[in-house]
Amino acid sequence: MTAYSALSAHFGRAAALSNALGILQWDSDTMMPKGAVGTRAESMALLRVLAHGMVTDPRIGDWLAEADAQSDLDPWAQANIREIRRIWTVETALPPDLVEASSKAISACEMAWRQARADSDFPSLLPYLAEVLKLQREIGRAKGEKLGLSPYDALLNDYEPGGRSERIDALFEDLAAFLPGFTEEVLAIQARRPVDPALDGPFAIEAQRALGVKMMGVVGYDFQRGRLDVSTHPFCGGADNDVRITTRYDEADFARALMGVMHETGHALYEQGRPQALLGQPVSQARSMSVHESQSLLMEMQACRSPEFLHFAAPHMREAFGGTGAGWEPEALWRRYTKVERGFIRVDADEVTYPAHVILRYRLEKALIGDEMPLSELPSAWNAQMQDLLGVVPPNDRLGCLQDVHWPSGGWGYFPTYTLGAMTAAQVFDAANRAEPDILPGIARGDFTPLVGWLRTHIHSQGSLYQTDDLLTRATGRPLDAGVFKAHLRRRYTSEA
Repeated sequence: MTAYSALSAHFGRAAALSNALGILQWDSDTMMPKGAVGTRAESMALLRVLAHGMVTDPRIGDWLAEADAQSDLDPWAQANIREIRRIWTVETALPPDLVEASSKAISACEMAWRQARADSDFPSLLPYLAEVLKLQREIGRAKGEKLGLSPYDALLNDYEPGGRSERIDALFEDLAAFLPGFTEEVLAIQARRPVDPALDGPFAIEAQRALGVKMMGVVGYDFQRGRLDVSTHPFCGGADNDVRITTRYDEADFARALMGVMHETGHALYEQGRPQALLGQPVSQARSMSVHESQSLLMEMQACRSPEFLHFAAPHMREAFGGTGAGWEPEALWRRYTKVERGFIRVDADEVTYPAHVILRYRLEKALIGDEMPLSELPSAWNAQMQDLLGVVPPNDRLGCLQDVHWPSGGWGYFPTYTLGAMTAAQVFDAANRAEPDILPGIARGDFTPLVGWLRTHIHSQGSLYQTDDLLTRATGRPLDAGVFKAHLRRRYTSEA
């Protein structure tokens, strides 16, 4: 067995552990009884320690050195070695007891968050979240020392390999300067439009689910390798070839669940389209979270809020809910699906105000990891940022700092990838439409084959063969350019139609 073969076999076994963890996590978030929390936490902590032990095995360093000398490796194998070295370098910075402590703290905090969110009770979450934050700071410091990065950039690097806060600061400051004035302009334009008739609910949850499943099939989701469920916070998870998504339903507004399903389906299509021959190897993984978010936001925002999609989907929506009247016409639905308004909830935010929600979280998590503000001040700091960036203040913490599961689940450094993903989505969709003129006509007739086929070729099937900037440049002809995102917003939202 060559050194590279040994590495491949070893990381294949590590992937099997990761798959088991993915299914256990999905179960914890969807249907696990509350009484199982303690036992599940112990099980997941042990599996995470075992997985950590596998990717920090002392033999990996020797295998990597030997594999570097192999002259017969193709580009995929060479990229796999690069990704293995990246993982090994980062993970060897963490002692097993820190991994175990973090896993247990996250499990406890996630369950506490569910109750705290329901009760709008931040003080009840505070001790649990404080423990998670303390351990995330330790993890950030340990990884940062190994990589020569700040603690925050070391955490960011887990989700966005090669990403740096200095670059994000510049991009986000540009957006923060652009968005308030642009939002005012859009709101003024929309205020001049006639008011569309209301869509009267309630919209039965079973009908919403059936419509979501139908639209998942339309865009190409493979139900033989996944399923749709309900959770407090929508997500895409599971395991290789078992890609599960969730949503949440509101009987007063079917659009929330439907667009949530389309968003998570975008994630799932990426996962289902990764290179099958290399599943289990690091090089088969999605390139970064900004690329992953680009796929979900491309499907939800670029494709499924387009006039073309609403012309196709309107009859299906009317049929699902027995709708009648002018409010169910495609043009009225499009205006409803692209309505801009200041709101409290990130996952329900429109395309224009969404980046402000992310900038807020990015600023706060950077300050918290950097120990620049006490965690106890999070609710007041959150509300102040909401006022500055969006012009609204949440009436309670359930609609404020308790709305997201990311920090309780240890996802520090994750939030900026959402807006990086939105910018990437606009750039990828623009490139895809220039390359494949039938994409928008296809969407108008419910045929997503041209779009998904292009994404399969240029994004999904590439796994982690290329670094993020290289992948985007190969697919679109340029590295990330915020100007494409701004141009998209202007085209869609400043029309007087």
